[in-house]
Amino acid sequence: MILDNENQLVKDLIAGNENAFRKLFDMYKNDLYKYSLSMVVSKDYAEEIVQDVFMTIWLKRASLNLEMSFRAYIFTITRNKTIKFLKKAANSQKLRQEVFYKSQKFAKPTDINLRETELENLKEKALKNLSPKKREIFDMSREEEKSYEEIAAELGISVNTVKNQMSKSLGILRDYLLKNSDVVLILFISFIG
Repeated sequence: MILDNENQLVKDLIAGNENAFRKLFDMYKNDLYKYSLSMVVSKDYAEEIVQDVFMTIWLKRASLNLEMSFRAYIFTITRNKTIKFLKKAANSQKLRQEVFYKSQKFAKPTDINLRETELENLKEKALKNLSPKKREIFDMSREEEKSYEEIAAELGISVNTVKNQMSKSLGILRDYLLKNSDVVLILFISFIG
């Protein structure tokens, strides 16, 4: 009965029915919030992610597939948006503090500094696996935040060469991180994503 009701709500949503959208929102918002919160450990950011998920659902309602489980679809979107947020948080010191440390009330400042040092050491070891040219291109992209076009112009190489070198570099770094760290560290350091 619930599945039939959900299918009808999804059909109505596809047709642009705002009431159906609201009912689906009410059905799933708490579960999605808990799911996202378990990963980001921040109430504000988890709420923001859920809002973003439902905005995506509303904007893409016409392309929803009635044959696919709506529940599975919406959880997949939530997982992807949460992981994307964690990658962004790993690259921003302010977000890193909020997401990874403020939630750990038991963590002492010395523990936090030690963890940051460990992460920096792992990152540096991974980067040592790159050739000098790959490292230069990687640093220009990630550290100096230059576009591929800017890097190509500055080094006198093609944009495709920059893309290929970055792709190879990211593969080398991912392999190193997978062999030398756990999944949480990979997400946390995801400077390569």
